[in-house]
Amino acid sequence: MRLEAGQVAVVTGAASGIGLAMARRFAAEGLKVVLADVEEAALDKAAAALRADGADVHARVTDVGERDQVMDLAESAYRAYGAVHVLCNNAGVGSGAEGPVWEHDPNDWAWALAVNVWGVFHGVQAFVPRMIASGEPGHVVNTSSGDGGIAPLPTASVYAVTKAAVVTLTESLYAQLRAEHARVGASVLFPGPHMLRTGLWESYRNRPARYAKRRPRRTPYRSLAQWETAMRAAGREVRFTPVEEVAGLVVDGIRAGRFWLLPPSEDSDARIRARARSMLERANPSYLETFVLD
Repeated sequence: MRLEAGQVAVVTGAASGIGLAMARRFAAEGLKVVLADVEEAALDKAAAALRADGADVHARVTDVGERDQVMDLAESAYRAYGAVHVLCNNAGVGSGAEGPVWEHDPNDWAWALAVNVWGVFHGVQAFVPRMIASGEPGHVVNTSSGDGGIAPLPTASVYAVTKAAVVTLTESLYAQLRAEHARVGASVLFPGPHMLRTGLWESYRNRPARYAKRRPRRTPYRSLAQWETAMRAAGREVRFTPVEEVAGLVVDGIRAGRFWLLPPSEDSDARIRARARSMLERANPSYLETFVLD
């Protein structure tokens, strides 16, 4: 797909982090951008900053876990611009789950699945039929993660399950679009290859009351800075990838029609090979990482 001035990109989770970086990059390429996020104040700030830089921006407060709100987002985008060419289903949350799976609060699962999986599904259903019907080139980018998308971190299992689901959903979407001979492509994004400084670590601040924990956490939420300190104390190297690099990977991938938006990484490649080898050899999963993220 050629990205051209005047096209329209929709980005969820766009008020900060990867989503805002993608919106900025699309705007720099001359695209009109539709920003969606659950945080109204942060969304207004992001939209104002983009407009100050000359971007054509439409912003809409949206909880992607709520189907009606995503459908309203699509209606609003098409009323504003008449078309959508790029859809980035990027909104995501950490679950806040503690301990082993058999001790998890069910609402941790319900919330993470609502945003990270149902949110992508809602986005696909709200936008893709219209994108296909337009006959114009288009592209869908769904944000996954190496945690789950490649192999799970057992201590972040809820998040991993949701991100594994995003990979399978996007594989299916890609195949179905090709079977329909649609002019719409699909990609799955693995941000990285290193850690990212995003608001995912403080997802709990936006947790809806309907998904409130049924029992309080045993330990306080860990911030990114606290996690980084703990990793360094344990002798583990911590590296970060700028979100702008992730946005560049997305733009380049859309132009190339690339499905796997997976940055080069010896670590990721080793995990992929180890997991594939374990499956092919019917061997136990010795590749699983065990350091704590929550």
